[in-house]
Amino acid sequence: MSALAALIRRDIRIALRVGGGALIGVLFFLTVTVLMPFAVGPDLALLSRLGPAILWLGALLASLLTLDRLFTADHEDGSLDLIVMSRTPLELACAAKALAHWLAAGLPLIVATPVLGLLLNLDGTATLAVALTLLAGTPALTFTGMIGAALAVTLHRGGLLLAVLVLPLSIPVLIFGVAASQAAISGPMSFGTPFSILCALSLFSLVIGPFAAAASLRHGLD
Repeated sequence: MSALAALIRRDIRIALRVGGGALIGVLFFLTVTVLMPFAVGPDLALLSRLGPAILWLGALLASLLTLDRLFTADHEDGSLDLIVMSRTPLELACAAKALAHWLAAGLPLIVATPVLGLLLNLDGTATLAVALTLLAGTPALTFTGMIGAALAVTLHRGGLLLAVLVLPLSIPVLIFGVAASQAAISGPMSFGTPFSILCALSLFSLVIGPFAAAASLRHGLD
């Protein structure tokens, strides 16, 4: 456990330093949210209806933007080989790296949501609903994206392949995240149904993601 805790602390420090990637995701999320009102126009009712979808789409793209650094930096400096050969199970190491990535790149998006919701004419209840769905759904984006990052780590121009692999897997999370947000804001659908499915997707990716990523790393580094 001490080795996993040290790995999490190390990855968080690397992600938060300048050029680590975490700040890039937050800035991209901010840019998408700020530019969207200019594209939609002065219709505040339309903007508030589109607000949850805009926030979710921005969070999805920001998460995708930072996923390529999940294993690439470790592969470039050789530390990924040490992680694979260590006595710590590779599945647990992958889960620890994904958790560190979510804490450094995913959690700041959730913290920024209440402020950015004001730009989209969302009231406090709507902003809280979107933040809650992001809290439940962004782990699924991270652990699903970890599989694509593990597949693309040893490939030239793997970032393009990462987007092709991860985006289709992220669509169910996007659908149920927006559906849960809209249900909490305006109905008539019950909030519990899409939110429960969203939580189930995160739990499923939490179980499957580390094993699939570890298998991909073993195959790619052999």
